[in-house]
Amino acid sequence: MFGKARIPYGTWGSSYFPAWQTSALAEVNIGQFAGEAMNRILGLRQVPTNTLDYLVIGSTIPWHWKFWNAPLVASCMGHRVPGFHMEQACATGLQAVLLAGAEVDTGAHDVVGVLTFDRTSDSPVGVFPERRAHERTLPISDVWDNFGFDPATGNAMITTAGLAARKYKIDRQEVDEVALYRHEQYFEAKGSGFLDRVLVPLEVLNLQGRPLGRIDDDLGVRKLTLEGLRAMRELDTCVTGGTQTHASDGMASLLVTTRGRAKELSPRPEIDIRFVAKSVVRTQPSLMPEAPALAVKKLLGDTGLTMADMIVVKNHNPFAVNDAVFTRVMDFDWKKMNTTGSSLVWGHPQGPTLTRIVIEALEEAVDLGGGYVLVFGCAAGDVGIAAILKVSEGA
Repeated sequence: MFGKARIPYGTWGSSYFPAWQTSALAEVNIGQFAGEAMNRILGLRQVPTNTLDYLVIGSTIPWHWKFWNAPLVASCMGHRVPGFHMEQACATGLQAVLLAGAEVDTGAHDVVGVLTFDRTSDSPVGVFPERRAHERTLPISDVWDNFGFDPATGNAMITTAGLAARKYKIDRQEVDEVALYRHEQYFEAKGSGFLDRVLVPLEVLNLQGRPLGRIDDDLGVRKLTLEGLRAMRELDTCVTGGTQTHASDGMASLLVTTRGRAKELSPRPEIDIRFVAKSVVRTQPSLMPEAPALAVKKLLGDTGLTMADMIVVKNHNPFAVNDAVFTRVMDFDWKKMNTTGSSLVWGHPQGPTLTRIVIEALEEAVDLGGGYVLVFGCAAGDVGIAAILKVSEGA
């Protein structure tokens, strides 16, 4: 896909993702926090902030000063560089990484920072003028309204999971087992210390620089039992409170640069991480859980690779149904993916979700000695995105 672009190993980091309204992140400007947090992460990774010459940011929920986008966030980071903002619903975190790769590959920029973030807590409410209606202004709207109503279909996000479960004749028992297994994977990764290598505890400061709190856990993660899951009320086919993700707040960042600069910046210069290919597809209306699987299917067809070639498989799964559908479409055992946890468990702040997944996937691939890494997820009601990266050692 890209010839020049590389991700320098070990220069990344993510905040923990506290659930909606459970932490001090609910009280701050998320853009300012994200810029300050990236500065902190780069310091911990021993990468001078002035190494960056461009910044790609991604978020999905409006925040104060969003008009000024990446240049403002860069100022909060302490390094005034140009850049831009992008968003593609839940695919934002992966698409931002790919766009940074394009900036490097075209030669436009040398070291590009990727910074994704969102704060679902107290998302702003807007009044939108609608001159075609009999009223001058129509409904007050916020992000929660969007989750509950796709203007193209009238369906809520949860409806897409139910429709996909019925189409593929997914069994409720299997979905409960997927959810339980994903939680077990997360707690195993947490207990092993794996997550400590990618997640960074961060202080939240007020405008006077005084501490409001410390973000050092994925607040909102529950320990589940199969009995407890089976006792939950079904909200739609195969969807319960225990088999879907939860809204949360957070940020994640990484760098994209050339191969030469990656060797200079990484604590392990022998590790080479390159982009291979990506695909984005759209399925039938309101069949979101199917779309990521179709994106993967297209991607493998385009590259000639197979699922057997993948050393790490990791996805954004807002519903456990997503993984069950993926098994049906790709004939791939869902137990072989998301081995260090997934967004089904630790939450979904949207913008940074897939960036954190990319970081965890690459870290896991390095542990395994390298190979192809498959990352995929959804983007709103019927779009799926997938990308393959390759980790090589001794390069």
